[in-house]
Amino acid sequence: MSHISKNKTKTLTRVRRIKGQVEAIERALEDEGECEEILQLVASCRGALNGLMAELIEGHLRFHVLDPAQKTRPAQQAAADDLIAVVKRYFN
Repeated sequence: MSHISKNKTKTLTRVRRIKGQVEAIERALEDEGECEEILQLVASCRGALNGLMAELIEGHLRFHVLDPAQKTRPAQQAAADDLIAVVKRYFN
């Protein structure tokens, strides 16, 4: 079972929330909403997408780069943890 399948419900819930945010942007544009409101909606959507991207990258690293079926050396684990921390900071 892949890491995406394992967290499928949680990930799909997140994607549906992002879809709702994109739809809110569309409605605001169609209704000629205030610029500040639209900018806030776009920023919120971007943050949600960045969070999803960071989570997917972390899962990829932990389950495909570091094979959970094999013993990971402490140095490899530390390097992976450092990279994940950088990715999360970058996307937040």
